[in-house]
Amino acid sequence: MKIKQVICAPGRTGFYFDDQKAIKAGAPDEGSFYLGEAMTEGFSSIRQPGESIAIMLELEDGQVAYGDCAAVQYSGAGGRDPLFLASEFIPLIENELAPKICDLEISSFKETMDIFEDDYLIGGKHLHTAIRYGLSQAVLDAVARSTGRLMCEVVADEYGTRVSERALPIFSQSGDDRYKNADKMIIKEVDVLPHALINNMEKLGPNGDHLADYLFWLRERVLRFRAREDYEPVFHIDVYGTIGELFGTTNIEGIADYLKRLEAIANPFKLRIEGPLDAGTKEGQIKWLAELTRAVDEGGIAVELVADEWCNTYEDVKDFVDHGAGHMIQVKTPDLGSLHKSAESVLYCKAHGVKAYQGGTCNETARSAQVSVHVAMATSPEQILAKPGMGVDEGIMLAYNEMQQILALRKHRQ
Repeated sequence: MKIKQVICAPGRTGFYFDDQKAIKAGAPDEGSFYLGEAMTEGFSSIRQPGESIAIMLELEDGQVAYGDCAAVQYSGAGGRDPLFLASEFIPLIENELAPKICDLEISSFKETMDIFEDDYLIGGKHLHTAIRYGLSQAVLDAVARSTGRLMCEVVADEYGTRVSERALPIFSQSGDDRYKNADKMIIKEVDVLPHALINNMEKLGPNGDHLADYLFWLRERVLRFRAREDYEPVFHIDVYGTIGELFGTTNIEGIADYLKRLEAIANPFKLRIEGPLDAGTKEGQIKWLAELTRAVDEGGIAVELVADEWCNTYEDVKDFVDHGAGHMIQVKTPDLGSLHKSAESVLYCKAHGVKAYQGGTCNETARSAQVSVHVAMATSPEQILAKPGMGVDEGIMLAYNEMQQILALRKHRQ
């Protein structure tokens, strides 16, 4: 099947672009606004509306395949590509990329995206990760439409896997409304919760007391309000390196002692801590996260560490896994570029005994969330992120419904 035409449309995402550097430096907030000057290149304010670009591929049989280009909330941080603005990148797609795509014969998702992921350069640079992300969704959709398969079936066929016969565990994120939104998650019996957005020292608290208090509240909340006693969600807290900032990135013993304290508070629920430290470079992150992972294991501390910052590409995922930097790796789909790299990253983690979390960002779209679910159902990561947005209900709905539809359709066909 050939691509006849490429059409672009600007769009909004489910959240915002936030200047992580300014926020971690203590920028005060007032309602939904952050006060002060932006600190990351490309930002005109600390918080900006999230933007996306819809890529629509008109096929020669008249069908249209869809994908949404989107970038993470904290663009330009942790080694990621810069801010993604529709007004800047639509002309590039239309003038530079579209001529290369039109009349292209598409029969393989992976082979097609390998061209644009690794080999295609404009001005000596790779395409922005957001463009590769959106294009891969559209290409996967095009292959599925032209061959009469579901998108998850295309991925499974190309990677020799089996589409999951069950829904995957969903991880929901609360944003700053970590109390009210946690209640929503408990009502809906989310498998993994609540993220909590501990992204500055004020939220962590002196000696980490604010997070400890929140974790105690969360534990009691689940025990009090769960509808059935066998509902035992995993507690997954993202701390954005603040624990390392509090105790010192290289103070492995001090961080481990604090994690042991959190483990005791969370009991009887399993606890995951994402981004316990941020060393400022990929090499430093791997070194010190690996040291902390070993310390946790040797100390018998029942806390799983999740790698995120500085783990942005398939090669990064391999390096973190190979060096034992974390018990779980977040495969952050927009950062990986093409979705076939997300699939390969999940499969690499699993092949090497490391848990894979297919994540993403609140700053995505309904379309990118739905297509991501298909990749997850073909590769079976440990958990998937409910996205986009911070309203909880919407992201859960999108992830849950897409998985249930896949399961129902495949069962019907069988």
